[in-house]
Amino acid sequence: MQKKILTKKLIEQFSAHLKREEKSENTTKKYLRDVKSFAAFAKGRVTKKAVIAYKEHLLNKNYAIHSVNSMIAALNSLFSFLGWSDCKVKAIKLQRQIYCPEEKELTKAEYMRLVNAAKSKGNRRLCLVLQTICGTGIRVSELKYITVEAVRSGEAIVSLKGKTRSVFIVRELQKKLLRYAAEQKIKSGAIFITRTGRSISRTNIWREMKSLCAQAGVNPEKVFPHNLRHLFARTFYGIEKDIAKLADILGHSSINTTRIYIISTGNEHRRRMEKMRLII
Repeated sequence: MQKKILTKKLIEQFSAHLKREEKSENTTKKYLRDVKSFAAFAKGRVTKKAVIAYKEHLLNKNYAIHSVNSMIAALNSLFSFLGWSDCKVKAIKLQRQIYCPEEKELTKAEYMRLVNAAKSKGNRRLCLVLQTICGTGIRVSELKYITVEAVRSGEAIVSLKGKTRSVFIVRELQKKLLRYAAEQKIKSGAIFITRTGRSISRTNIWREMKSLCAQAGVNPEKVFPHNLRHLFARTFYGIEKDIAKLADILGHSSINTTRIYIISTGNEHRRRMEKMRLII
């Protein structure tokens, strides 16, 4: 049997393949990072036994199961591309979570404290970034589609992961964003930009959000851009109770992904059980 050696050239070919498949920049970077990590572990020699050992290695390092599964998905994608299907391994089975830990999810009250902290610090751009992500449900990587033209029309057309969807911008947010754009003399294009005119990066937003935690009295572990999207999803579902519509708004291909966004906290789950009154 011919030995399978994962070379730098094969990884470069896989990178080109991901681009042809129109994977997002972030997905491509993650897949390549995961592949290179495995290559270092296996010293370039690929066997199914080595992949299983790598999976066990990640678990022993206390990686979260969903993180391990995402790394395995990257490797399986590589093996499919290379025609090494005999090296593919199964993801770890995980029972669907019925509620999320209280310490993980951002509450509406905490979100409002973060917005007010940004205001009091005089960071208007961050204040509006928080409200834009939480008020529309977009991904942080989709902020570049919030342009002056889109805000004027009240609708942004977002193209990501081979899909295009419309994102509505409510009137109050429209007013705030147009006022900000006028003050910053931004006449067209993306509203959230740096002083040099580039789109603001995910890293900058993450760092600026973390700087609000102490003043806002919010656990830093809860504070990152994607949690604002989760808050939007839970708030919308609390009003509409339409998971299919929510999936379309968020740009999810599968409703199973959307379910992760709207699971209730442990305390909410406990309260619902108490209301059942089945204990005599």
